[in-house]
Amino acid sequence: MNQHSAESSTKSYVVPLIIRGNVITDDLIPFDTRRGECTILTPDTQKHLSQLTLSDPSKMGDLYEISLDEIVDFLNELGHRLAPDENEHIARALEMNMLSGSHSREMLHGMYEGMRKALFRENVNAVIDHNVGREYLEGWSERVLQDRKVSVRAFGARTVHINAGNGPPISMYGTLNGAILRSDNIVKIPSNDPFTATAVALTMIDMAPEHPITRHMSVAYWKGGDARVESELYKPANIEKIVAWGGAASMGAIRKYLVPGIDLVALDPKLSISIIGKDAFATAEKTAEAASRLAMDIGAFNQSGCVSSRTVFVESGTGEDGITRLNDFGKAVFDNMQALPAHLSGHHPAFDPVLREELDGIRFSDAFRLIGGKGSEGAIIVSQEDEQVDFSDRLSCRVANLVPLDDVQNVARWVTLDTQTVGVYPDHLKKMLRDDLSLRGVQRFTSLGCAVFAGMANPHDSLELTRRMARWIIDEKFDEDVIDHGAGMCIAG
Repeated sequence: MNQHSAESSTKSYVVPLIIRGNVITDDLIPFDTRRGECTILTPDTQKHLSQLTLSDPSKMGDLYEISLDEIVDFLNELGHRLAPDENEHIARALEMNMLSGSHSREMLHGMYEGMRKALFRENVNAVIDHNVGREYLEGWSERVLQDRKVSVRAFGARTVHINAGNGPPISMYGTLNGAILRSDNIVKIPSNDPFTATAVALTMIDMAPEHPITRHMSVAYWKGGDARVESELYKPANIEKIVAWGGAASMGAIRKYLVPGIDLVALDPKLSISIIGKDAFATAEKTAEAASRLAMDIGAFNQSGCVSSRTVFVESGTGEDGITRLNDFGKAVFDNMQALPAHLSGHHPAFDPVLREELDGIRFSDAFRLIGGKGSEGAIIVSQEDEQVDFSDRLSCRVANLVPLDDVQNVARWVTLDTQTVGVYPDHLKKMLRDDLSLRGVQRFTSLGCAVFAGMANPHDSLELTRRMARWIIDEKFDEDVIDHGAGMCIAG
């Protein structure tokens, strides 16, 4: 339901509280979304905490009465039911996301299509096989060691998922991982994507209301940092894991509740870069290819993801000829970015006003050349020396900074533990750079133009995320001579 206020054009949407298959819409209170262009009306989560938390973890036992194949079947059917043109809940999520996030209808439609495909059978099986190992999810996997036999199994946990709102597909990490691990899941929805997780849960209820996966999925909204909710929720009696995507402020708010018994799986905010070697300027064709690929890594989905390139280090040379070369390249990147199709990129609907002030501040600086940046179309900032802008951590809304280098290996001075993805052109440079840059903090190397093609069947943010979300339990059987004579190795801990 959406309503129009008599006093304002701001739309209001009811966002139900979902607790293990039960849909609650009583006693609604309003909350603003990130952009302030719509309001959500949702129950006060604090009043329902006794139902939201699962104080008896043995009640997760129903998840272990179904096979892994049944879980895959459930997720596969769910994915096929999430088509934005056919699912009324996803259609509502898309409409709300247009008013609260940073994407157009065309972009969101493509993102929701990609999100649901993550649940298709072949993708779920890839996550199972490559991220955990089917043998640890099917039952107890036995291995023989020097003095004992050990059986190992991955168990789920009572988990709170603090979702980021920079793209609907992030909702799939908790849905997919929580299901295959047989976890009890509480999803906190973000203010800039206030309905995607709810839409998925409502679809589960429509599809299979009594299924154990449905019965262990809860979705709620509360304002981040609300001590009334978080001081009670974040207790070892209620949860074991918090999987959090967020900025420094939200991570700090969560960490103050950490005590023994609660494991924070933190996906801290990251920044991504590109590295372009001198080979890009060997021919006009290679220059055009590099410009086209870089435009994709900057502009795709309006630069909303951590994987999106923001600072680009280019081995153009820092002499007069090199800077001229880089300025021309920057113009080509900008033009390619403007030409990206509407389902991938476009003018930003809520351009950062602080970033706009920064762009205006360097517009007539000799140290930088600004290409674009007059409206919400995005911009390319070309450094005229080998220094990046001092607001590099603010780059967003399709704004990137190109920095000239004399030697591509000089990029190491700018790499930190906050560097997530590095798009590289040409590909052969990766082998030369990756060991050193990995030690300095880089988490992912990919071909230039492919940064947004991040998959789920691989590590993320230097974590094997699915394995971190599991509780790993062992069952040991010692050899007889160890029991009789104490011949085993004793390691206390």
